[in-house]
Amino acid sequence: MDSADIEASKMYISYNNVHQLCQESADKIKQFKPDLIIAIGGGGFIPARMLRSFLKEPGQPNVRIMAIILSLYEDIDTFGSNAENIGTKVVRTQWIDYEQSKVDLVGKNILIIDEVDDTRTTLHYAVSELKKDVEEQSKAKGADPSSTKFGIFVLHDKQKTKKADLPDEIMNTGNYFAARSVPDVWIAYPWESTDIVYHTKRAIEQDNDVFIPSDQV
Repeated sequence: MDSADIEASKMYISYNNVHQLCQESADKIKQFKPDLIIAIGGGGFIPARMLRSFLKEPGQPNVRIMAIILSLYEDIDTFGSNAENIGTKVVRTQWIDYEQSKVDLVGKNILIIDEVDDTRTTLHYAVSELKKDVEEQSKAKGADPSSTKFGIFVLHDKQKTKKADLPDEIMNTGNYFAARSVPDVWIAYPWESTDIVYHTKRAIEQDNDVFIPSDQV
């Protein structure tokens, strides 16, 4: 596939669309009642911040956001295509400093946010490692680790065979939230762009810039 074909196959997503996807998803996520948001960097940072505004309840504090960084994708330049090579191993480059942040996971509803559920490898790793942290904190407190609930929010879930699974207590309880289910295409997010004017223009051309909620049609 040459560079022109790659460009034509990309799905461009604008900041407007990301904002609206978060707004559209907020009511369902409120039913999960998250006590803590854990954003996976860098794609989960901006959706997490946008979503928090829509989760805010009058008279209640904002949901706290913690950031973790996990590396799975490696950028490679194959004949100038700027294609991405999907990794098979997750590398933890930033995690929660529980002592400094005073974050207690026990008994909390924890919402993990990333931009896309692609191979599911990164989300699987995040949940697995956080559950280990819950086990350690629960043991230290003499508490029940099952009192901690996990949910997941992604902007886009790619319709493809996943390379990893998520626990039934997430997938079978309605605690997995994907704003959109999309084909297995290259999604271009605005925070990855070096030319936001061109990026937004392409998103508008693809009708990915603004959508009208069904109750307003």
